[in-house]
Amino acid sequence: GAAMMAAAARRGRLGREGRASLCSFLLGASVAALPLLLGSSSSLLAGPGLRGRLALALHVAGVNAALLLFYPRPLYKIAVRACFLGFAFGCGLLLSAGRSAWRHFGWYMCSLSLFHYSEYLVTAINNPRSLSLDSFLLNHSFEYNLAALSSWVEFTLEKLFFPELKQITWLSTVGLLMVIFGDCLRKAAMLTAGSNFNHIVQNEKSDTHTLVTSGVYGWFRHPSYVGWFYWSIGTQVLLCNPICVVGYALASWRFFRERIEEEEITLIHFFGEEYLEYKRKVPSGLPFIKGVKLDL
Repeated sequence: GAAMMAAAARRGRLGREGRASLCSFLLGASVAALPLLLGSSSSLLAGPGLRGRLALALHVAGVNAALLLFYPRPLYKIAVRACFLGFAFGCGLLLSAGRSAWRHFGWYMCSLSLFHYSEYLVTAINNPRSLSLDSFLLNHSFEYNLAALSSWVEFTLEKLFFPELKQITWLSTVGLLMVIFGDCLRKAAMLTAGSNFNHIVQNEKSDTHTLVTSGVYGWFRHPSYVGWFYWSIGTQVLLCNPICVVGYALASWRFFRERIEEEEITLIHFFGEEYLEYKRKVPSGLPFIKGVKLDL
């Protein structure tokens, strides 16, 4: 993830918004260096002590003051969101490095924050014309936010009443691998599609809109949805959340089934026989989802 960000910046395709977001994300993530500055190897978040908490508060206040000072209002809105995600990523690293029962939740924090930030960054590289605050996907939907909150509640309650359930490292590792696979597949799909990729299903075909069938699109018709599907379920396997694993799988499957049908109607309208031929050759990539049904 970090290597991808650095490579993107080196390619020089980042506009002002993208550069501001990257600097702010890294500034927020610098919270992970606090234990080195304090001469402490233990996690600031899980370990006891007022000193660590005070250092975190000062870091947040100092970074926010720097953003307010350096960025005008429109860029500050971008910077503060990227910085928040960077801070969450850095806190996730601190939890991951500690030996507390929250270690696997640290892995989850890193996965979640990096997913949302990289959505914005890749859009900034690929399709800057469609770039907006919504590209962070932080306000994706009420249902998405409710699902995230549910997973945090389940993790906390089960950690309280069944602490051994949250210490199954091999299962959390499987979840982490699912998360990495899913996010990498989604970002590969976004990069392959280039300016054709958009977070919002397009109802009108633009002059630059072409049918992408190469790269990961040669494996699946909807690789970005396949990636997001396995990423979302992987986050719950990582947390060892049995209820949310089932809930996320069912809710995600239903969402993508409807989304794919809606999108394919548009794609057939855009590309006609060319898309129908592609649809016959390449699977959707998601289990038991064949896409829009047509009487051919």
